[in-house]
Amino acid sequence: MSLNAVASGERIHIGFFGMRNAGKSSLVNAVTGQELAVVSDVKGTTTDPVQKAMEILPLGPVVVIDTPGLDDEGELGLKRVEKARNVLGKTDIAILVVDATVGVQELDRTLIAMFEEKKLPYIIAYNKADLLAEADSVAGKAGVSEKGLKENEILVSAEKKQGIQELKEKLGALSKGVENDKKIVGDLLEPGDLVVLVIPIDKAAPKGRLILPQQQTIRDILDAGCVVTVCQDTELVATLHALAKKPKMIITDSQVFGKIEKDVPEGVLFTSFSILFARYKGELDVLVKGAAALASLKDGDKVLISEGCTHHRQCGDIGTEKMPAWVRSYAGCEPEFVFTSGVEFPNDLSAYKVIIHCGGCMLNEKEMKSRIAKAKGNDVPMVNYGVAIAQMHGILKKSLSPFPEMQKLL
Repeated sequence: MSLNAVASGERIHIGFFGMRNAGKSSLVNAVTGQELAVVSDVKGTTTDPVQKAMEILPLGPVVVIDTPGLDDEGELGLKRVEKARNVLGKTDIAILVVDATVGVQELDRTLIAMFEEKKLPYIIAYNKADLLAEADSVAGKAGVSEKGLKENEILVSAEKKQGIQELKEKLGALSKGVENDKKIVGDLLEPGDLVVLVIPIDKAAPKGRLILPQQQTIRDILDAGCVVTVCQDTELVATLHALAKKPKMIITDSQVFGKIEKDVPEGVLFTSFSILFARYKGELDVLVKGAAALASLKDGDKVLISEGCTHHRQCGDIGTEKMPAWVRSYAGCEPEFVFTSGVEFPNDLSAYKVIIHCGGCMLNEKEMKSRIAKAKGNDVPMVNYGVAIAQMHGILKKSLSPFPEMQKLL
């Protein structure tokens, strides 16, 4: 990923929803100015959610998601509808596309209720508005007119490119309410503070570059007016000796928690990238409380290990190899491990005793919190990689030293 690019997890996610043939895909293409979605006169052309990161003015960097029609039919249709509903978990702003010649239908109302239940800002875009002038009787039947529109409603025509700029302006106004001004670590620092990042270079490390959480943390530290020093886990002691002053904080990759913890000087704050992202993208308190469940696992208990990204699995992979080994050793049992990655995350989590999730750097805050909410709803403890590894190495309290309020939960 280019260092100049905005990560998908940091972009506002805009989801297009509606019934088949309302013109969702045509409107997506009109708004983006690209042939992002396949369109045709055949109902249900969009079979799976399609998403793309792009730049749209006046919004800036966004992720646009086109979803299948909510009135899709048959068993395959039900699966498509479920995928469309799951998109709500990552959506920051929703656009409900309604055929202006037909008006709002029952399924549209169901979607509106879901938007409002999730407190999701939304716009109702009445598409095919160019056809209203050709059939006043149909317009009357639909009850759609310029005069009766609410603040979050707009008449558009993807075919004639009418109302598209106005729709973008409405999106731009809504986006100001969902922009994330949270800090990864900068709010814990004072200008001039020194921070040491410990980044192991092993077989799983991408050649010639740092992974996304490391890049983002470095930038956040620099934005706070602080100084950052980076070293490998094997060089921490030498690095600390070479520094003119004691660092304010040491941030490490969770995989080497146990290895470097003993080398952290007294009075220096200590944590991991994964724990910082647990706070930045999710709910750190929930994940800290979930750590206790690891000790109560028994033979045969189901453990879900979930990652937000998809990547090539290598020997020594943290999710499929290291984490299960740590859990077996810590709990002294043989649980059953289930693995998911990318967009896969079960709606029904009731079969699991605990969920261990990655830091979520590739997910936006909305989706990470949606997954945590699903775990809560199923009454299943959830913990993330950094918190889990610290717990299993007996250093969770120390690794939460930047967050004394979290230490009180232990």
